[in-house]
Amino acid sequence: MGAGTEPDGSSRSDEEWDRFLRESVAGAAGAPEEPSARAREVAHRLRAEPAGGPERWRGYTPARPKRRTGWYAAGLLACLVLLVVALAPGRVVDLFAGDGADPPSRTAGGAPPEEAARRPTAEEPFRGSPAAGWASGAAGITVPGARAAGWMSAAEVERALARSRDFLVASGLDRAVLRGERPEKALALINPHQKDVQDLVRTAFRSPDEKNDPLLLFSRFEPSHARLVGDVVKTRGRLTYREGERGAVEVTADVTFVYPVTRADAGGDDEIVRTIVRRELVLNWDDPDKVITEPGTFSIVSYKYDVTNGGCGASTGYFTPPFGPDRREGGAGTEIDPYDRSTPVAEGEPTGDECRVATRS
Repeated sequence: MGAGTEPDGSSRSDEEWDRFLRESVAGAAGAPEEPSARAREVAHRLRAEPAGGPERWRGYTPARPKRRTGWYAAGLLACLVLLVVALAPGRVVDLFAGDGADPPSRTAGGAPPEEAARRPTAEEPFRGSPAAGWASGAAGITVPGARAAGWMSAAEVERALARSRDFLVASGLDRAVLRGERPEKALALINPHQKDVQDLVRTAFRSPDEKNDPLLLFSRFEPSHARLVGDVVKTRGRLTYREGERGAVEVTADVTFVYPVTRADAGGDDEIVRTIVRRELVLNWDDPDKVITEPGTFSIVSYKYDVTNGGCGASTGYFTPPFGPDRREGGAGTEIDPYDRSTPVAEGEPTGDECRVATRS
């Protein structure tokens, strides 16, 4: 239907159309009146459109040639505005309001609701982490059934496995050790006649450096920098064993520890960071007839570990998790998924200058 054509097909002259538009504009100042036949038809057409139709007025429309200009186009626009005011005043309010409100898809703090829901808290320090479903403490370290191997009977293998797990608990879960104290219980399980390891330990606790670092074997946090949140450390891993050289029982431990920590001087609502450490140790329970050892101790064959959110820089003998700006700015380094246990721990010892970036934490 043309702009100057009535519903019954008759035509208006330009003078009549201009008079109609002026009268329509003049009538807008008063109370709403019964719409004309034209207004009723336009309103009927608007109601028949899909719900998304009127919303297109808010969007950008690509420029295109205009066939009519001047008073004719201005009058048509005025008529449309009047119809919108009369038929849907709420939409007009929506067009000019909303700048002062937060978008419904974000929280007042600026974070999407789903992200805020994953943030750890003092009550739920593992919230949003894959470790939330892991076992706690020693319960997450699987020990296989024992059978005779090497120089040991099944009962002796069972005892060796239990003491190997004791070492993991004493070196990676003991609360005093995590607070930075010397790991005496763990050290007592290491063969005192293994000179290279004993030298490493003495140097590491006296003057730690890249080659002699307590973190190679023990988890410790600088007490003036960070403290653990809650009483739980999440773990996942296992022990395996086989007959090794000279009849020894060789035990391999591959365990991931997840430590929730916050600033040492933090209040109840401060930032919580999870430091994730995966350790792989190979321990020999040597035949005392072939290797100089002491009862109830093992020799360390090898050690490897990966750590994320443990801090970067020179070795201090402690994990120093990054908080606040330090965490946001520490984006350089090797990317790693610390929860992925499908591949072995990377070869080579981590260095103080290497900062691993967690793809999820």
